[in-house]
Amino acid sequence: MSLQVRVEKKVNGFFLDIEWQIQNELAVLFGFSGAGKSMTLQLIAGLAEPDRGVVILDDTVYFDSSSKKSAPPQKRPFGYVFQDLALFPHMTVLQNILYGAVDISGRKRLSKKEKSDRADEMIQRFRLTGLEARYPNEISGGQKQRVALARALIRQPSMLLLDEPFSALDLPLRLEMRKFLKEVRDQFNIPAILVTHDFEEAAAISDKIIIYEHGKIAQIGSPEQIKSAPANRYVAQLVASCCSFQ
Repeated sequence: MSLQVRVEKKVNGFFLDIEWQIQNELAVLFGFSGAGKSMTLQLIAGLAEPDRGVVILDDTVYFDSSSKKSAPPQKRPFGYVFQDLALFPHMTVLQNILYGAVDISGRKRLSKKEKSDRADEMIQRFRLTGLEARYPNEISGGQKQRVALARALIRQPSMLLLDEPFSALDLPLRLEMRKFLKEVRDQFNIPAILVTHDFEEAAAISDKIIIYEHGKIAQIGSPEQIKSAPANRYVAQLVASCCSFQ
């Protein structure tokens, strides 16, 4: 599976101009706040529209400014986990998960049984058995994270997009959720893009790091390449300021 992103977007005087490609891997978008990382996820998912460019997954075009093609978010095969998780407070755990149970292949609407079967599978896989009737304010931070992941994956997306999902967690829970995310990727065999401003987190979980510098790409490489051979002074200073190497 291959995702090609080549987009330009001007937002409140900020200009995002990027081009990169990922394969079947976990790629991390890394950089300081305001560098354009979260905006990139929104452009991929269709939550925002580029001024110019393309978003192509394998051979399917989801955005192309030259042909004026722009698929709506519900027709794009991406599961999205928001930074604040965006769980509905008036819905139970089960209802929140079922909210994501839509078919994105375009073949037909899911039946009640299909939705129920998928929800049962998510409840079991994400260790949420017994919590189905609880509301978000009645479960822990880690459980909320698992509900958000289950809701994103119940639609059987081709790729998972995560916008700083662990930023509000304390360190022990962040470490637990990093491990859990790796387990999820192995179970579902799905590529993912994670946004973070924590280099240690990026290095711990990623196959590839894409470093943003003021709306442009400063460097793309493995965690080891970024650490040992930063492309320029900005990358070197960014990495040095965000982590202490073991």
